[in-house]
Amino acid sequence: MSRIQTVFQRLQADGRKALIPFVTAGFPAPELTLPLMNALVEGGADILELGVPFSDPMADGPTIQRASERALAQGMSLRKVLETVRAFRATNADTPVVLMGYANPIEAMGQERFVAAAHEAGVDGVLVVDYPPEECVSFAATAKAGGLDPIFLLAPTSGEQRFADVARAGSGYIYYVSLKGVTGSAKLDVDEVARRIPEIRAAVGMPVGVGFGIRDAESAQRIGAVADAVVIGSRIIEEIETNPGEEAARVRDFMRSIRAALDALAADKGAQA
Repeated sequence: MSRIQTVFQRLQADGRKALIPFVTAGFPAPELTLPLMNALVEGGADILELGVPFSDPMADGPTIQRASERALAQGMSLRKVLETVRAFRATNADTPVVLMGYANPIEAMGQERFVAAAHEAGVDGVLVVDYPPEECVSFAATAKAGGLDPIFLLAPTSGEQRFADVARAGSGYIYYVSLKGVTGSAKLDVDEVARRIPEIRAAVGMPVGVGFGIRDAESAQRIGAVADAVVIGSRIIEEIETNPGEEAARVRDFMRSIRAALDALAADKGAQA
């Protein structure tokens, strides 16, 4: 059983929801990525999504685009991201790490070589935005054989065929994009998310994490009430961006506020039982 599956099983047994924060590797500086990863875990993160900076991040809004540009300008690369994960594993053997990014750096390294290097470094899963499930059957198989969970996106526009493709190719969990748009968008329709989650969960047979548009404890709690996991990215990047010199502490405190909101759901459910 993978670290990702272990985390979801444990949380489900406890009636709790997964908290999955995203940070861009190399932002605001390469040497701060490891302290930020540790701060996220200290704040209550269950799984870490580590962004591999890319020059043309088509799914990301301006906040994460800026973070990628700054990381690239300071020499961050896929190889250095893997070195950072390896350093994280020196002190944390339990928290799953998912690399989130785009196909070009992986293709430049070579799919098989990437999978082997990522697994050796301690990566648990990979979400490649521009590897749609119906077009990357071979990569998904290579990832699974190499010990990585290939994680896929589903959107409000996804239909039954995409559900089937994701169920066949994916593992670990599903990342459901809660709205039509890019990361950092603010229009979050919780009722629509609540309507879609049971359908997706039944079709794919995996936990469903929801991201895009979650910015605070209130919105995280509302999504956590219907999803298996809450994914937060742009809001964390903003905390880092606006608090130079205090990045790790601010990120840790922000995570604690989200963790408390999600855990209150389990407490409320227990009280009602």
